[in-house]
Amino acid sequence: MTSFQLKSVLAAAALALSGMASAQTTTLLNASYDVAREFYKDYNPAFVAHYRNTTGKDVKIDQAHGGSSAQARAVKDGLDADVVTMNTTTDIEFLAANGVVAKDWAKKFPHDASPTTSTMLFLVRNGNPKNIKDWDDLVKPGVQVIVVNPKTGGNGRYAYLAAWGAVREKGGTDAQAADFVGKLYKNVPVLGKGGRDATAIFLQRNIGDVLITFESEVLSIDREFGAGKVDAIYPSSSIVAENPVAVVERTAAKKGSGEVAKAYLDYLYSEEAQEIAAKHALRPRSEAVLKKHAAVFKPLKQFTVAKYFGSLGEAQKVHFNDGGQFDKLYTPGAK
Repeated sequence: MTSFQLKSVLAAAALALSGMASAQTTTLLNASYDVAREFYKDYNPAFVAHYRNTTGKDVKIDQAHGGSSAQARAVKDGLDADVVTMNTTTDIEFLAANGVVAKDWAKKFPHDASPTTSTMLFLVRNGNPKNIKDWDDLVKPGVQVIVVNPKTGGNGRYAYLAAWGAVREKGGTDAQAADFVGKLYKNVPVLGKGGRDATAIFLQRNIGDVLITFESEVLSIDREFGAGKVDAIYPSSSIVAENPVAVVERTAAKKGSGEVAKAYLDYLYSEEAQEIAAKHALRPRSEAVLKKHAAVFKPLKQFTVAKYFGSLGEAQKVHFNDGGQFDKLYTPGAK
C-alpha cells in the first residue's frame, strides 16, 4: 500500500469515526421562558458533564427562550423541543391538553414537577427616587409601572395575581382587588412581551419608575447592566411562583429522546443543580441549599395561587382568557 493510499484509508477511518461520534451525540432542545436564560447557561454544561460521567454518552443542549406562553404556543405549533421548562403550570397544561406532553406531567417529577420557585418583587432605579415600598405606591399619580403582558408571559400573570392577592392578604374583597389592579394598569405605559423585554423597556429604553418581575431577574440585571443600576424592593406580601418542567412526549416519540430528556429534568433536583439555581436567585426546593443562601432569599410573606385563585388554570379562565378580568381592567393607552 502506498503512503498516499494509507493516508486515504486513515482519512476515511477518521471521517467514519467522527460520523459515529456525532451520531452518538444526542441533541436536546429546551424551550424555556425568558428569565431562565442565564440559569440554563450554567446548568447545561453541568448536566452534560454529569450525563457523560454516568452514561459515557455525549449530549448537546440547545436553548430557545421567549415569553412562557409564546414558547408553549410555538411548541404546540411544531417546535420540536424535547423538554419545556416554564414559569407557569398553565403553559404546560395547555400542551397537555393538546397531547404534546403527558396528561399526568405534574406527577412525573417531585414537587408537582417544579424543581424551583420564585416570587414577584419590585425593581426601582438606584436610590428609589419615587420612594416605592409596597403595592399601594404603584397606583400613586405619576408612578409608571413596567410589567409583562399577562397574555404573553407567565411573568405578567404572576405580577397581576400578586397585585390582586396583595389586596386580599390585607383583608380586601375581590371587588377591591379588581379596583386596585385596574388603577395599577392605568399606570402602565407599555406592556413587555416577556421578562427580558420588560427589563429592556425599563433599563435600555429608560421607561418607568418600577419594574414588577421575578426575584431571579435582579441578579441577571446586575450581571448584564452592572451592579447598582436597580434596588430590589420586597413588598409586604407576594406570590409563590412555581417553575414547572415536562418532557415533550411528542418529540420523544419522534426522536427517541425520552430517556435523556427525563435525565435532564431529573438532574434539576440534584444538589449541584439546586446550588446553580440559588446562584441565579431561583429559590431551591432543597431545604439545605435554601438555608445556605438565606442572605439571597430574604424572608417574605408569600401566598399560593390556590389561596385566592383555585389554580392557575382557573385564574387563566377568569382573568386572562379573551374577555376575562384583565381585558375588562386594561385598556391600552387609557389613562
